[in-house]
Amino acid sequence: MGNQSRSRNGRRRGEDMMHPLKVSLEDLYNGKTTKLQLSKNVLCSACSGQGGKSGAVQKCSACRGRGVHIMIRQLAPGMVQQMQSVCSDCNGEGEVINEKDRCKKYEGKKVIKEVKILEVHVVKGMKHGQRITFTGEADQAPGVEPGDIVLLLQEKEHEVFQRDGNDLHMTYKIGLVEALCGFQFTFKHLDARQIVVKYPPGKVIEPGCVRVRGEGMPQYHYPFEKGDLYIKFDVQFPENNWINPDKLSELEDLLPSRPEVPNVIGETEEVELQEFDSTRGSGGGQRREAYNDSSDEESSSHHGPGVQCAHQ
Repeated sequence: MGNQSRSRNGRRRGEDMMHPLKVSLEDLYNGKTTKLQLSKNVLCSACSGQGGKSGAVQKCSACRGRGVHIMIRQLAPGMVQQMQSVCSDCNGEGEVINEKDRCKKYEGKKVIKEVKILEVHVVKGMKHGQRITFTGEADQAPGVEPGDIVLLLQEKEHEVFQRDGNDLHMTYKIGLVEALCGFQFTFKHLDARQIVVKYPPGKVIEPGCVRVRGEGMPQYHYPFEKGDLYIKFDVQFPENNWINPDKLSELEDLLPSRPEVPNVIGETEEVELQEFDSTRGSGGGQRREAYNDSSDEESSSHHGPGVQCAHQ
């Protein structure tokens, strides 16, 4: 991101330096201090970026301080071509320094590359896309106020938790027996605490979310106030024929009674249920292919949109 605006004291301001900083969800939950090594331009300490003794820097007479030569060549009557080239006398700097007055430390170079170590404080509750700014720490140049170094936080994907503002979401699989008869499980939170979740026997849990208050992310600047944790329970049903058919009646006696089947008046037709593979679609495409094998006349007059299953 370029920034060539003027600073408050009227000096031209240098460009800001933007750097991504990848952080884990644990870093954003607990806070973290890390050190970041960057390379930037700094003014020569011996000559303060002047390149030589005070007053030794003179405007280049060859290019009149512009750093470039402009040549105009006539191609035809009333048609000219303007060409621009870097001034060889000052190497495009617009200034020249006598050899005897040139700064000896870096052979007259006004700026040099230097490695800068920044101490970065990732505060609890910070979010993806948030910026950490180091004012005036960008590249230095003579007569220019340095810009800022801006670190852009990039949250890495977590294998257990998903963040939504100050709330956390996780998914936990349980069996049918656990859903009907109660359960207990333990998981490791982002601050390494072992959290025990209990659901009492006799209290049936349905597929969906439950909320644990105060176990979400800490709020930025208010770390003792936290969001909530939402646990989505994915109930796993047993496989087909998991129980002896003779035992089904005993199991049914223990479960809530079936709803009464209403009496249907008139003709009925019995159909067979088949398992549905969501990855292969509803089969509407196959039906359309079969229709396409018929004549064009039938195709244009009888075909409507394919029927799809509505599933929750």
